[in-house]
Amino acid sequence: MRLLLRSSLWYTSAFLGSHTAFKSELVTQAITSYLIKTMHYQTEERGRPNSSDYRMYFKTSDGKYISPFHDIPLIADGDQENDVPSKKLKKNDNEVLYNMVVEVPRWSNAKMEIATKEPLNPIKQDMKKGKLRYVANVFPHKGYIWNYGALPQTWEDPNHTDKDTKCCGDNDPIDVCEIGTLVCSPGQVIQVKVLGVLAMIDEGETDWKLIAINVDDPEAPSLNSIEDVRKSRSGHLEATVDWFKKYKVPDGKPENQFAFNGQFKDKDFAVEVIKSTHEHWRALVQKQTNGGEIDCKNVSVCESPFKFTGEDACNVVKSAPAGGEALPVSPEVDKWHFLSK
Repeated sequence: MRLLLRSSLWYTSAFLGSHTAFKSELVTQAITSYLIKTMHYQTEERGRPNSSDYRMYFKTSDGKYISPFHDIPLIADGDQENDVPSKKLKKNDNEVLYNMVVEVPRWSNAKMEIATKEPLNPIKQDMKKGKLRYVANVFPHKGYIWNYGALPQTWEDPNHTDKDTKCCGDNDPIDVCEIGTLVCSPGQVIQVKVLGVLAMIDEGETDWKLIAINVDDPEAPSLNSIEDVRKSRSGHLEATVDWFKKYKVPDGKPENQFAFNGQFKDKDFAVEVIKSTHEHWRALVQKQTNGGEIDCKNVSVCESPFKFTGEDACNVVKSAPAGGEALPVSPEVDKWHFLSK
């Protein structure tokens, strides 16, 4: 690692020549970016679980606070061109792996999500009309039927109309359904293979749902495409469409709709979607588009006017409520809902 850093810094210094101040800033950014790419991540809980003040913050293994939205790299192995994933894998290349931030473990009901409008973007439980949100159990499902989360450094731009769905983005990072056999933990950062994508239309907005598998899962070697899932897991993709179609109905909402007649698109199509949402995210953190209330503070993104110091990041966490015991969850959360066909 020291040799790689030394070589990278020598090249940067030689290229920049005598522009000392600029050189120093870029060298610092290069070091920060490299360390974040090669470190494991930790989480720190603040507030009480099952309460409105609960937050889960992210930090590097050496204790530096980061944003899971902006500072965790999209590409797990750093193999990308101009910070954008390649359209297709070259022949004989290894699989491109993406970092996934797990928000909701499989079988659980609490609607946990990256807080895109808060500094450092911690994971919190979503609220509606002053109440914590839990997804309903629509028979025969229990909670989320996959590990659910998001790809960092992506953004579904609400100002952009997708050429395929004809709808604008939903203003969030792109969602991921991880279909492996292992149940993950909230805040876990895993490396996934993307297999395909589903285009859900949620109240007139495009809400892409990537289908992926944890590379450490025992079944990962045998699942390399959406067709592999269809062949080896009878009913799994159909259950996924059914879940997304009906999960809001018990709350009085209409069934969700889908582009492409609810058909899953393949890996190549999914990679194009990821590439597009990454480009929208980059415009967001470089202040080249209107992000509205999105909080873009970060500690590592080059050329971002929203960068702030580690001390500022630390102060954000210190200002959050101290941790405490989890509050009880209503038995209503476990209720099964039977919908008429």
